[in-house]
Amino acid sequence: MKKKTLQKALAMAVAVVMSLGTLAGCGSGETATSESAAAPAESEAAADAESTDAAETTEAAASESAGIDGWEPFAENVTLTVPVYDRGVEGVPNVSDNYWTQWIQTEFGDKYNITVEFEPITRSDVMTSYALLAAADDLPTILMEYDYPKLAQWANDGYLTTFDMNEFAAVAPTYYNRMVEEGQIDYTVMNGETYFALAYRPYYNCGYTFQTFVRMDWLEEVGYDHVPLTREEYVDAMTKIQEAGLCDHPKGGAMVTGVGSDQNYGFRTYPQDELEWATVGDVNIPALGSEANRKLLKKENEDYNLGFTNPEYYITDTETDKAAFVNGNSYQFGGYISANMDFLTAFYEQNPDGKLAIVPAGIEDPDYGTVPAWRADNPFGMIVGFSSSATEDELKAAWMYMEWMTQEDVLFTMQWGVEGENYTVGEDGLPVSVSDYSGDYTQGYNNSKDYWCVTIEARSTGDFEADVRNNVPQDLPQNFTQDIIDFYNERVELSQKGYAVNDPFYSVVIDAETEYSTSLVELYKEYRDQLTMCAPEEFDALYDQLSQQYLDAGFQEVIDERTEAYNNGYSTKLPEIG
Repeated sequence: MKKKTLQKALAMAVAVVMSLGTLAGCGSGETATSESAAAPAESEAAADAESTDAAETTEAAASESAGIDGWEPFAENVTLTVPVYDRGVEGVPNVSDNYWTQWIQTEFGDKYNITVEFEPITRSDVMTSYALLAAADDLPTILMEYDYPKLAQWANDGYLTTFDMNEFAAVAPTYYNRMVEEGQIDYTVMNGETYFALAYRPYYNCGYTFQTFVRMDWLEEVGYDHVPLTREEYVDAMTKIQEAGLCDHPKGGAMVTGVGSDQNYGFRTYPQDELEWATVGDVNIPALGSEANRKLLKKENEDYNLGFTNPEYYITDTETDKAAFVNGNSYQFGGYISANMDFLTAFYEQNPDGKLAIVPAGIEDPDYGTVPAWRADNPFGMIVGFSSSATEDELKAAWMYMEWMTQEDVLFTMQWGVEGENYTVGEDGLPVSVSDYSGDYTQGYNNSKDYWCVTIEARSTGDFEADVRNNVPQDLPQNFTQDIIDFYNERVELSQKGYAVNDPFYSVVIDAETEYSTSLVELYKEYRDQLTMCAPEEFDALYDQLSQQYLDAGFQEVIDERTEAYNNGYSTKLPEIG
């Protein structure tokens, strides 16, 4: 096999056109776009030219039976290595060898003389997993993640190759044409060269798939007929739960594990100051020193000192925290919804008379300075890149795999499983998951999402309410379908008011992020624990002290580089609301 000529990025510009604001995408799956980040004229022109050329090539290729109709088996066997998250979740099959990985090999690999291997990637430490593979010269053919800074770092470190979008379009026209329809092509280009393909994300700005469940039965026992909606109510309810002997530490709690653990969007001032948002407004490096983070951590300090938080949270992992909720030792636990949610199933088995509720979307407490804001998802799903050591045949095999997975029949089977086993068909003709299935065809985490996320981020029938119904267990003592639909509808309204916040993107590499991000995240975890566990009267002085130390450890350099990029027009902008 011929080795593809590789190009490493010497300087990079992410030509991003952020999809924000108008929220047509929340209900329909359509993506509305706002202004793009300014980029050097040469890069902008190159990106535009490549997008135009690719579109023209796709039209021509379509008339020449491009895509699956034009595929032939490889003359020599090709090994395709695909990453798959190993989330450490109980009850799911071996992520690299199970019925569904074997089905992929039989239905796709064998047909085209491709050996498909799945490389487990530790979900909680993605960057280390890839770095170890790179050090061993064993990167998977496909590299994929949700966050641009990670992909930018991989390109900067030489992990990724550039590729010709025209060639990709000829091999994978269905995948490509969807990117065109969703306005994603500009995201694929860095420094005038193509690095990425992008998966589709339905309902991206309305974030309804993660829900926090709380003990409604306990609330009712201490006199509440609703989930607390203010800080005052929350403190009162948790105190009464303690005094009633229902739970010693109702909040529970687990250790901070890294990026995204502390999200301060609800503690910011809106409308946001654009420069502050652009320099300290993302989750990749926690913004210790900002006033939003001060308010967030002061609440954590109060909860700890009131005894709401598990006093050993800093040595408690997520699975142990989950078990505490299941066993009646905490008031709340959050997780992603899916047709089979292990902690809900276990909760009702352990607590047959238990009653749960979800935390509403629109909680706002002006007296406490919080608003119902959240971090919106990117207007695309997985960002997919390809190994710099991949051969031409391996690249083509990767593109074939992505196109094959995008086909309706394949995607349906991967998402829903086997009829009569993993799902049944409802009266409306739509599939209905069997949430407690545990037979030979048991799917991977969240309906095998970590295999098909290469093409789409969530199961979607085109009927939102049906999507929710099929992504929520239907055989539990309580059914949360309508609650989650209501949550979603409220977030649609809040999004239109500017409370769905996308993180800033830069059209240049912020070198200080690459240099300091790992060490700053580790330092943040250490400082965060100190601030959580200190005496309340010591908090403000300690926050100022540790914030300065954090700045000195590299965060100031990150802020300075981001500020320079922002002032030079190399960042995305906040959307206009209204």
